[in-house]
Amino acid sequence: MNALLPQTAPFANDDIEALSGIIARSNVEQRIWLTGFLAGLDAQQSGVAPAVAAPPRAREKLVILYATETGNAEGLALKARKMAAKLGFDAKALDMADVEPAALADAKNLIVIAATWGEGEPPERAASFYNSLMADDAPRLDGLRFAVMALGDTAYVNFCETGQTIDARLEELGATRTADRVDLDLDFAKSAAVWTEQTLEVLRPADTPATVVHVDFKGVGHAEDLESPFDAENPLVAEVSEIVNLNGTGSTSETWQIELATDVAGYSYQPGDAIGIAPENDPVLATEVLTVVGLDGDADLAGRLMREFDITTLTRPVIKRYAELTGRDDVAALAEPDAFLPYATDRQIIDLLAEHGEALTADQLTSLLRPLPTRLYSVASSLAAHPGETHLLVSAVKWHSHGRDRRGVASNWLAGRKAGDTVRLHVRPNRHFRLPEDPSRPIIMIGAGTGVAPYRAFIEERAELGAAGPSWLFFGARNYLTDFLYQLEWQDHLDSGALSEIDVAFSRDQPEKVYVQQRIAERADALRGWIGDGAHVYVCGDEKAMARDVETALIDVLAGERGDTEQGRERLDELRRAGRYQRDVY
Repeated sequence: MNALLPQTAPFANDDIEALSGIIARSNVEQRIWLTGFLAGLDAQQSGVAPAVAAPPRAREKLVILYATETGNAEGLALKARKMAAKLGFDAKALDMADVEPAALADAKNLIVIAATWGEGEPPERAASFYNSLMADDAPRLDGLRFAVMALGDTAYVNFCETGQTIDARLEELGATRTADRVDLDLDFAKSAAVWTEQTLEVLRPADTPATVVHVDFKGVGHAEDLESPFDAENPLVAEVSEIVNLNGTGSTSETWQIELATDVAGYSYQPGDAIGIAPENDPVLATEVLTVVGLDGDADLAGRLMREFDITTLTRPVIKRYAELTGRDDVAALAEPDAFLPYATDRQIIDLLAEHGEALTADQLTSLLRPLPTRLYSVASSLAAHPGETHLLVSAVKWHSHGRDRRGVASNWLAGRKAGDTVRLHVRPNRHFRLPEDPSRPIIMIGAGTGVAPYRAFIEERAELGAAGPSWLFFGARNYLTDFLYQLEWQDHLDSGALSEIDVAFSRDQPEKVYVQQRIAERADALRGWIGDGAHVYVCGDEKAMARDVETALIDVLAGERGDTEQGRERLDELRRAGRYQRDVY
């Protein structure tokens, strides 16, 4: 480090280096304090009253409010807080789940980082804040300066809608927009860093010195307290030690338990966390894409398509860019709001390229495509039960549409791994899907299919720790004989007492389909008793079908014998706010 003090300063060389180091690490407030302290010390020793130094400037307050589902918005908020602190802001990063809109009335500066979930909905934990902000009686926010970063996925029609709606509503309530909203897709890290830096510069008081601060926004999604060298940009390369199809012969499903060797320093996870997997595309599909655009035979480009790019998801931006490259009006028409969904539903990029074929260069083709995103899977094991291992539960997704056989990218790639193959992975902490801190608390676990994965981890963890709290599993699948995932393990846990009760629903074993929500209704009295005794309730699985139906069933349970639905909904919201109703849905 270059010394800040000149070599002519009246100190020894070692002292010059030490003082330069202290000054280099100090901020404006600390240097002002040190100046006053030294003046006072000198005056005390000389008997001369010191000049009165101006009090240090109060740091500019900043609230960074985030709405998160998978952890990206939270990770960006923590990065933004770090950057703001280095610039001298008194910054707080707050979850929307812990704030009411009225609390913003006294704030001066606000940055909102909001993800959109599903088809334009706010993340579940942010729903209460969002609804209050949109209500007619929402508080006025005159005097508040704000900026919004919206996160989304262009695979969905209502891209970034939650952030867009919040941005407009804050202005309606009297707040002043200080920076244009930015709408970011899955490859957001670089753009998020640039926008945050520019926004903080706008919010910085005019009479404070400009300071250039850079914070690495890579690795978003890590909890601040997770000290791990592995993230999405620097994944752990783990070897597959075993892979087993858990479904019986004749099943219509294909569900794989994949065991990975992860006995590596710095790697750790907790039950409830997700594992991010960097998949590869089907080589057959990559070859077909190259063929239809006239680039067949380019082995290097085929390898890049397999590893680097999303070659399946057909989004409106892909159609628009293809129309621009080819000059085709008929393709441009497919991107219009009324035409996009009817065309894109159950189609992929290969359909667009094949049905509206044009020759492309390699650069033109790759310019159409976004980076291949990682996929998240709930961890299906406890480190306490399986030291040095990470287990995943993966259903290989396959379907047929528009004359083509389709295959889920990550699920089928993982299903095709063999012992000795490698997988690139990292841990995505999920602090909102955790076992109770008190191991004596009851837990109620509800899931269908692969939604049972985190509950295997939960019960293994409790069994290893000797937790005394009762546990109850509701599990649903198609058929008892072929699809009862982990049946023998559940039986062992029942025998040991680690699992107290289990209710199952096999929808195809009888003429009339039966699902977990019906089992919940049948056990309503007992469930009310468990919840009254402090039970935590967990739901994991498909959000559009199972999770919504289960939530309706839980509201009915909590509505009581009088069937007061509003009371049931309020009671479930209370459990959510208390952290006793947690969902991991997809």
